[in-house]
Amino acid sequence: MIATSGNAGPGIRSDCEIILELKSGTGIDIDLTSRVKTLYGKSIIKLSEEVLSFYKIKNAKVRINDSGALPFVIAARMEAAIKKLVNNDLGFLPEHIKENRYTTSVDRFRFSRLYLPGNTPGLMLNAGLHSASGIILDLEDSVAPERKDEARILVRNALRQVNFLGAERMVRINRGAMGLKDLQSVIPHNVNLVLIPKCETPGEVINVDREISSIIKRAGIKNPVFLMPIIESALGLENSFSIAKASKNVVAMAIGLEDFTADLGVSRTKEGKESLYARSRLIIAAKAAGKQPIDSVFSDVGDMEGLRQNVLNSKAMGFEGMGCIHPRQIAVINQGFAPDEAEIEKSKKIVSAFKEARQKGLGVVALGSKMIDLPVVTRAQKNIDLAIRLGKLSKNWIKEISSQEGK
Repeated sequence: MIATSGNAGPGIRSDCEIILELKSGTGIDIDLTSRVKTLYGKSIIKLSEEVLSFYKIKNAKVRINDSGALPFVIAARMEAAIKKLVNNDLGFLPEHIKENRYTTSVDRFRFSRLYLPGNTPGLMLNAGLHSASGIILDLEDSVAPERKDEARILVRNALRQVNFLGAERMVRINRGAMGLKDLQSVIPHNVNLVLIPKCETPGEVINVDREISSIIKRAGIKNPVFLMPIIESALGLENSFSIAKASKNVVAMAIGLEDFTADLGVSRTKEGKESLYARSRLIIAAKAAGKQPIDSVFSDVGDMEGLRQNVLNSKAMGFEGMGCIHPRQIAVINQGFAPDEAEIEKSKKIVSAFKEARQKGLGVVALGSKMIDLPVVTRAQKNIDLAIRLGKLSKNWIKEISSQEGK
């Protein structure tokens, strides 16, 4: 019996190919090909032996074609090959680094979310450096059907070992039973948000939410896992409000225009006239349900000016973020959805008025003739926090305002 997992060949980086053959007799025979064999050969072989031992495999021939894979990738590829030959539900889990044990909030900004193919580790390693609001480890469209099991194990290990530098840790699962299987693998490893693709009915959301709740309860996890259904069909759009209201854990709802326009039988254009109604309707459904509306990806990664205009139009319509398929798109998206100077000035006045009212012990906060309630203050404070992070506002702005008022 022979099984293969992983990737090798020209252009492959940070990955490896494992060819595993179970044999009769006694002993483990490992043949390693790697450009870093002199430096790391012993540790690669040792890790491979540990994984084999974990699954109680004593007789095997292993060929490893390494292209600079990190230990969590090697372990995932070895485990995937073993599970093609041995029925075992256990997982060889790498250490869960403390940098990844953060949580996110219902109302955090989700300006940009970067899609990463779930079976391509080379794209995962430095993804957090690009400052996307969220990193999506994709188990659906970007993974070939015969590679789903491999990707599931790799994504699980990446969630434990890759530092995403504070980005919301998202996973796009598959539909139906395969998606529920995805949840079993990834939810125990600190996923912040799950994307539900091609969502057409509230029942799909309820099934995913129920499965997540069951996993969380068994694993003793205290933090919630948020949901983002993706509307990609006419039926999904018709049911969009019900989908958004299907669970309290739905925090945002996105539209996927590639599949949506295909479902309508029309071509997607940069002008977007064919999807204007659908996008507008999704925004209204999401806002009515109290969720964040998220726009589709802009597929032309070479047209940065087109992207910039698309972002501004998207924000003007009411969207609060969009997907991206290349890191170069992130900065444009973040800047476009970020508060502009007028919004920042208004937010400063709101937060300043709130702080002043609190200091005076007032129960009512007013700005001019308008009353300010807490959700408005919360939103304004988030605008302030983002403006500081983007370098548009000094961290000491409240002191500077107080100083100027004192003069």
